[in-house]
Amino acid sequence: MGRGRRELGKENKVKSTKKVKRMSPEEIARKKKIITRIGIVILAIIILFIIAMIANNYIILDKNKTTNLVINNNNVTARLKNEIIQEDGVIYLSEDDIENFFDKYIYLEEENNRIITTYNKKIAEVSLDENIININGADKSTSAHAIERNGVIYIPISEMTEVYDIEIGNIEETKVITMDSLDREQKKAIVTSNLAVKSSTNFIAKTIDRIEKGATVVVISNDGKYARIRTENGKIGYIKSNKLANEYIVREDLAQEKQVEGKINMTWDYYSEVASAPDRTGTTIEGVNVVSPSFFYIDENGVFRENIGESGENYIEWAHSNGYKVWPMVSNAPAANESLEVTSEIVNSYENRKQLIEEIVEACVTYDLDGINIDFENMKREDKDLYSRFIIELTPRLNEVGMVVSVDVTAPDGGETWSMCFDRHVIGDVADYIIFMGYDEYGVSSTTAGTTAGYDWIKLNLVKFLQTEEIESDKLILGIPFYTRLWTENANGEIVRNSTVNMEDIEEVLPDNVQKTWNDELKQYYVEYQDGSNTRKMWIEDIESLKAKVSLVNENKLAGIASWQYGMETEDVWPMLKEELER
Repeated sequence: MGRGRRELGKENKVKSTKKVKRMSPEEIARKKKIITRIGIVILAIIILFIIAMIANNYIILDKNKTTNLVINNNNVTARLKNEIIQEDGVIYLSEDDIENFFDKYIYLEEENNRIITTYNKKIAEVSLDENIININGADKSTSAHAIERNGVIYIPISEMTEVYDIEIGNIEETKVITMDSLDREQKKAIVTSNLAVKSSTNFIAKTIDRIEKGATVVVISNDGKYARIRTENGKIGYIKSNKLANEYIVREDLAQEKQVEGKINMTWDYYSEVASAPDRTGTTIEGVNVVSPSFFYIDENGVFRENIGESGENYIEWAHSNGYKVWPMVSNAPAANESLEVTSEIVNSYENRKQLIEEIVEACVTYDLDGINIDFENMKREDKDLYSRFIIELTPRLNEVGMVVSVDVTAPDGGETWSMCFDRHVIGDVADYIIFMGYDEYGVSSTTAGTTAGYDWIKLNLVKFLQTEEIESDKLILGIPFYTRLWTENANGEIVRNSTVNMEDIEEVLPDNVQKTWNDELKQYYVEYQDGSNTRKMWIEDIESLKAKVSLVNENKLAGIASWQYGMETEDVWPMLKEELER
């Protein structure tokens, strides 16, 4: 017992000797600072949250310092190069902004002080002096004309809704102008309750507008959870999908219908200016869906001529009765030197281009044609852009009356007047079809014997068309030859002569038992034989060589083929082309 009390006493004594550690004034101050900082951070978070919640419901209305422009439900204000002008109820956009949003080929025709603009199926001349706009050849009175301010030309776009096929809304309260293309789908719906329209679908997002129950909104997109809408104030934002009812289509997409279903299988049906259209009565061409007779040409004086007559009208009737579309050729002056100067004179003047276009349109309508094939060759390199202008201005006029514009061009690399005279990118962008004349790799003026159209050359040039020139594959038609050349070299290897040989005549031209060697790069047979001291050479076009070329159409998803020319081929060509194009 006594020992227990002594041990307990010792334990209490030990406990009593322990000292409580006291914080120094400096430590206390540090802890207070930490607590204060934590409190400030918490308070800041609370304040930021409150601010965010307030911002979440803040409406930015009537805060636009300048007029906002919304085109097809996209606010493009930040992309405007110049201000929007509004005077006397007319809305003006600068030429630069029209170029950016509507017509990248718009330009000032200085000769007559007019703006020339094209869009879809319209070409318009806008005066800088008179309140008149000429649309597809017809004058229309307007309440305004183009104006110039500080060196910038402005176009009265509110007077040009017919040209650009748009509907314009001007919401003065919110300083928003809307422009909607009438060929694009538009959906609307009714709002089922009072709502805040948010700038995004995030949890915290500012309110850009408020809409009341029963309001009508444009539905831009709807993923089932959130809908992107445009309000009557022109504001674009988001609401929950379940707050929309009675969604309906105001207008549908007006998809451009192709005149020919499937791949184009066109053949040129050539006859000279001094001959009459061929009589094809009782003839059918298996697989063909487009024929291109040589109905039109520009003579040596620059005059548009037609070579149709009764025989041509019978030809059109024959073609249509067989289900073929008729896209006649329009060729420039037949003589090389004449075509250079004559074509140059035409394309260098807007009035001359306009006159030729009117004559082409009138002829196409008169003879109930389906399209046109522009075959201008041998032009000045310096006229390249002006030739493009001709195609730019021709296409909408013909498209308006339901006709197709196809344009023939050569391979991208070559001579100045035969190759460098084409802007293939622009032509391919504007015309309905651009036709690569995939022949004369080695032509009539070549000093070296070679193939007319080697597979490897065709393939390489298609890459240039599709990638370098950036032409859409479904607008590119591959031209193939129904002929080849027989080359004659002397003992020194010099070309003595060359002659064109139709496919159907090749076997008759070549000697019996001549050795044919297959060239897998060219995908065609080659023959070489002696004729006295001379050497004859030929790269043969036959069913196998053409089949290889046509395979590139499917491989590259091209629009189809065009063959030069009908009557040169062998009979087995047509079923092969039909089969290959239907793959």
